[in-house]
Amino acid sequence: MQPDRTSSLGANSTSSRQPRGSSSLLWVAVCATVALAACSSAPKAPSGSASRGGGYYKDDGPPANPPANLDLVPDPLPAVEPLASGANRPYVIFGKRYVPDTSMQPYKVRGIASWYGRKFHGARTSNGEIYDMYAMTAAHTTLPIPSYARVTRVATGKSVIVRVNDRGPFHSDRIIDLSYTAAHKLGLLAQGSGEVVVELLQPEEIARIRAERGNAPMLASAPAVTQAAADGNAPEVVALPVTVQAPASQMRELPPLAQANPAPPANPGPAAVAANPPQPSGVQVPASAAAPVAVLPQSGIFLQVGAFSGQRNAEDLLARLKSQLGDWAEPLRIVNTDSLHRVHIGPYPTRESAQAAAQRLQARMDIAPVIVVR
Repeated sequence: MQPDRTSSLGANSTSSRQPRGSSSLLWVAVCATVALAACSSAPKAPSGSASRGGGYYKDDGPPANPPANLDLVPDPLPAVEPLASGANRPYVIFGKRYVPDTSMQPYKVRGIASWYGRKFHGARTSNGEIYDMYAMTAAHTTLPIPSYARVTRVATGKSVIVRVNDRGPFHSDRIIDLSYTAAHKLGLLAQGSGEVVVELLQPEEIARIRAERGNAPMLASAPAVTQAAADGNAPEVVALPVTVQAPASQMRELPPLAQANPAPPANPGPAAVAANPPQPSGVQVPASAAAPVAVLPQSGIFLQVGAFSGQRNAEDLLARLKSQLGDWAEPLRIVNTDSLHRVHIGPYPTRESAQAAAQRLQARMDIAPVIVVR
C-alpha cells in the first residue's frame, strides 16, 4: 500500500482568498480505489493522487481562469446506483476508524463544509473516478459511494444536490468537502468554508425529483453477475437495498392467462383493432373474444426477485413464481430496462408492507428479494 500523503493547512500564496484554518494543523486524505486488492485497514491511494485538504489548503485553491458560467451548471439528476465496495469498506485515518454506512438510513447533519479545487482536479476519487472540480460532487467520510445528498447553506437557505464519490474531509470540524463548482453555487468560495446541512437523498425522494424533472427511469443497477478479473484488480460492485426505476415505455405487462380451449364466439365481430395485442401471422381473433388487458401500475414500491441478461431466464423465474405463488395478492411482471430483464412483484403502498412481503416470499421460496422504487 502506498504511504499516506499529508498536506498542511494554510493560505495559498497565489490567491487572495483567506485561509480556512490554522497552519499548524495537519490533514490527511487517502483516495480509495475500488480494487479488490485494496488495503484492509484504509483505502489505497491511487498512483499520482494526493491527499485532499479541501477548500484552500496549501497548494490548493481556485483555478487561474475559471469558467464564467458556473452558475448555469445544473445539479446532477439523482439516481440509485450500485455501490463500489472498495470505497465502502471500513478504513483508518490518523488512528480513527471510519465505517461507511451503506444502509441508506436517513442522514441529516449540520456542520461545516469546505471545498477542494485545482490541486486535485484530474486525480482519482475514492471510487476510481476522475475528480472534476467543475462537476457537482462531494466527499464524505461515511456516506455511501456513490450516493446523492442535498447540501443547504444555513446562512442563505440555498441548496444544491451533489453526488458523493470521494472520502473526506478528515478534519474534526468539517462534515463534507464540496467540489469547486458546488462551493461556488453555495457562495462558499471566498471564505473557504461555511455552515451547511447535509441530507442523504432517500430512494423515494430520488424518484420524486426525477418525476419532477420529467425523467422517469433511474440509473442502471449493478450487473446481474459480477466477476473479478483474473488479476484480482477488477472493481467489485454491490447492489444497494433498492435499485432502479424502469422507464414506463420499456415495461412489459403480463398478458392475462389464456383459456385451454376457448369457446368460439356466437357472433364473430371484425378483426381486432390496433389497441389489442398483435396476433401471430395467419391468426385472426374476433374482437368479442379478446380479453381486456389489465393496466398495471407503472410506479411505486416493488419487490425485485431477479435480474437477468437473457429474457428466457426471466420468463422461467416468472413461471416458477406463478406456479408457487398462485394466491399471492400483488401482480408479477417483467420489466425490461438497461439491457436487463427484471422480475418484479407489486406495487406495495408502503416500504413496510413491501418488507413484510419480502419476508413472506423468502419463507415460502427461499428467495431474498430487494425493494425497488419505480
